[in-house]
Amino acid sequence: MTDFGKVAVLFGGKSAEREVSLKSGSRVLDALQRQGVDAHAFDPAARKLDELAAFDRAFIMLHGRYGEDGTIQGALELMGIPYTGSGVMASAVGMDKWRTKLLWRSVGLPVPEFVMLDLGSDFAAVEKQLGLPLFVKPACEGSSIGVTKVRQAGELRQAYEEAARHDSLVIAERGVMGGEYTVAILGDEALPIIRIVPATDFYDYEAKYLRDDTRYLCPCGLADAREQELRMQALEAFRVLGCRGWGRVDFLMDEQGNAFFLEVNTSPGMTDHSLVPMAARVAGLSYEQLVLRVLSLATLG
Repeated sequence: MTDFGKVAVLFGGKSAEREVSLKSGSRVLDALQRQGVDAHAFDPAARKLDELAAFDRAFIMLHGRYGEDGTIQGALELMGIPYTGSGVMASAVGMDKWRTKLLWRSVGLPVPEFVMLDLGSDFAAVEKQLGLPLFVKPACEGSSIGVTKVRQAGELRQAYEEAARHDSLVIAERGVMGGEYTVAILGDEALPIIRIVPATDFYDYEAKYLRDDTRYLCPCGLADAREQELRMQALEAFRVLGCRGWGRVDFLMDEQGNAFFLEVNTSPGMTDHSLVPMAARVAGLSYEQLVLRVLSLATLG
């Protein structure tokens, strides 16, 4: 096995996704230690960043702000410590759903129709333009935090106010209701697609992390040729943003089978409910093999 030196597994942090990060990071830490890696827990909310100077590599298991948005990546760049996942720019852009959509749309990748909201928005006109149901979400949060499904006319303003509690940038997005899918990326490879079938009304925080009745289908049920096409498109979506190492690209399908790219996750979950380990398992990689592979891709620049 490669000698990775002393490895800091960064998890916890101070974002709204701290609890999920704690679960992800503790599993990664345990898997690395069981394989003989000199890995140690490092919670940036409890320790000074200059303590990272004692480490040779960083495995980033922070989710959300300050861990997935380019800030910790910038600190590690300055300190010269190779780290897992995407660099500063790709992390920052990937955390911003609005700018991600703008970039994807500019290269011809399909995204759901959307409108940016503010206090002065004509909410009734937006409901009419996008149709119902539609989704309202903070542009720079993850784990479905602050997301509302608007089903009835007149509900958009309240949904906007909920999202605006989490972020000054708020998106209203046309509901694409033919199915939700995700593509895990590992190195230069798009892993088998997973179809997500929540028992709840949509794939919210509860369905992602707390319930045991969310169904994950892999194989996803798409024809082989269509799956290969979408895996290649997901890889393109990942690369357009400048992402590297590993991550996840989510997309939706409408009832006619058209795909619409939704968002990228540059620091995916690694809990017992998480999607990248599922896809890796179908591709023939155990959890232990997956974490070593991700760690081996740690880099700078």
